[in-house]
Amino acid sequence: MKVMVVGSGGREHALAWRLAQSPRVQTVFVAPGNGGTAREPGLQNVPITDLQQLAEFAEREDVAFTVVGPEAPLAAGIVDLFRGRGLRIFGPTQAAAQLESSKDFAKAFMKRHGIPTAEYETFTDAAAAHAYVDRRDAPIVIKADGLAAGKGVVVATSLDEAHQAIDAMLIDNRMGAAGARVVIEDFLAGEEASFIVLVDGRNVLTLASSQDHKRLRDNDQGPNTGGMGAYSPAPVVTPAIHARVMREIIMPTVNGMTRDGIPFTGFLYAGLMIDDTGQPRTLEFNCRMGDPETQPIMARIKSDLAAVFEKAIDGKLDEAEITWDRRTALGVVLAAHGYPDDPRKGDLINGLPANGNDADADCLVFHAGTYEKEGQIYSNGGRVLCVTGLGDSVKMAQTRAYQGVDTIHFAGMQCRRDIGFRAIARKRPDGA
Repeated sequence: MKVMVVGSGGREHALAWRLAQSPRVQTVFVAPGNGGTAREPGLQNVPITDLQQLAEFAEREDVAFTVVGPEAPLAAGIVDLFRGRGLRIFGPTQAAAQLESSKDFAKAFMKRHGIPTAEYETFTDAAAAHAYVDRRDAPIVIKADGLAAGKGVVVATSLDEAHQAIDAMLIDNRMGAAGARVVIEDFLAGEEASFIVLVDGRNVLTLASSQDHKRLRDNDQGPNTGGMGAYSPAPVVTPAIHARVMREIIMPTVNGMTRDGIPFTGFLYAGLMIDDTGQPRTLEFNCRMGDPETQPIMARIKSDLAAVFEKAIDGKLDEAEITWDRRTALGVVLAAHGYPDDPRKGDLINGLPANGNDADADCLVFHAGTYEKEGQIYSNGGRVLCVTGLGDSVKMAQTRAYQGVDTIHFAGMQCRRDIGFRAIARKRPDGA
């Protein structure tokens, strides 16, 4: 059968690569894809981004089902469009995707359904927002209400930084429509984790835990980014915390969406903050898999992923299961010069594997911001590649990933050298 993955990032490369391992999948169309999906065996790029044209392509090619990678098509209603034409697709409807497309919607939903999260207020007036910040004091978190490609969150450690973030969004309009309304919430201390599940409207199937690294530089310094690396599993998500997240966050969210008349289907991503007592609170919801969390998660899946998606689309996730590679997978993002503020494009990339990823390899290279021209690969975005290593420990996976990183070169390349540091420290007897 033929299937389709919508998107052009590292998340979509990893999803399409794993789907291509299914013995029943003949071709994975990637729309529009990138330089890596252009080279990957079993994958075929489709240079279409218009949703109507994508639906027509899926009909014409008799695509068995479509998986949506990024948030923008979900917020634009691609699932409603495809379903309206009788096409099978995995993702939330436009109404359900508000859990990600509007921070205010998500916070109001969590408050209404008793889902643990930080205290907050929403503002469109800058003066009122400034006054609120002065009352609450720093540290405090300023979030653009709408979609901002992972860059709409400012964790302000001082009042000056908070006031600057408010002005940037509400007065200077630097986030455009996404920042015309801001959510200001209390800062939560603890360790972050990504908890991602598949939902069919009623049933839930959990994916392996993971942890993202948002800051640009080592030791969590520098500006927030879309993510500079991730690993799976995340030791902070113990079996007890896993059960608590399911009980206090995931199931109340799925049941709450149904009670509100907008049943949720698709990936549900809860960004968590876990405090010293093991209390998980929800920082945000996403309605798709995370990037770069997807790359390590896909590297660890041993099951036929196409069969899992078919069960999910049919409302039979209770009949599906996923088996996992027991090893740790760790991905390191290679970012462009100037990322995140002004990433440069068009730099030639050397040292890449020539013909995609070997399914049995212990180091995989997933492309994000790349394009192919005359047999060469060039940078085409802020986050360019994610080099993902597998190993029997976090340290071994880290070593393999950085061995892969060190073979790749392009002008201005940026990467962190400490991805996985929390998990490695956690395993040391002295905790240092």
